Amino acid sequence: MGVLAGILLSSWRLGVTAAVLAAIVDTVLHARTNSTVPAWRRASVAERRTEAQLKRLERGGYRTLHARAIPDSEAQIDHLVVGPTGVYAVDSEKWDKRLPVRVQSHRKLFHGPFNQKPRLDEARWEASRAAELIGEVLGHEVTIVPSLAIYGPAIPWKILNVREVDVFDGSRVRKWITKRERSLTETEIERIYEAAGQVLPARYPES
Repeated sequence: MGVLAGILLSSWRLGVTAAVLAAIVDTVLHARTNSTVPAWRRASVAERRTEAQLKRLERGGYRTLHARAIPDSEAQIDHLVVGPTGVYAVDSEKWDKRLPVRVQSHRKLFHGPFNQKPRLDEARWEASRAAELIGEVLGHEVTIVPSLAIYGPAIPWKILNVREVDVFDGSRVRKWITKRERSLTETEIERIYEAAGQVLPARYPES
């Protein structure tokens, strides 16, 4: 009986290990066959989910540009939001829910065994570069808050700033934006929105 129990326990552990390894292998293969921001593509499921949430902000005076390219690069801001509480760059991420998300010392973000430093650095650079381009048009400094809205795995916090990028569950996008203090007038919103449209071209044609 003890031998049988040992065999069953061993089989269960092997099964769990195999499932985790399968998730990791699948993630690796997906990462190798899909660049972080492809040059031309349809909006992802994650982007569509975020877009649906942001649309509900329009009645509150928010304006949004979706899938905007950063000139002279392959980078893209999935959603640039301009509204009463400020300017935001939201990148929507669909991650494998089988792998846990964790953070170390507010400086390292992991999805399973994968360090997401390159993704955080990319999001921060996108927002910074967009702010520079918009500021050049307007003639004054503009601040854009970078973020990653993650769908799939459970996120064990509400909002966490990691390497100067706000990271949160995708379902919190609207609250993340609207819970801040109002800082822009309607005129300022419109000017920033128009400037962003000029300097950040659409990544792919509208269907």
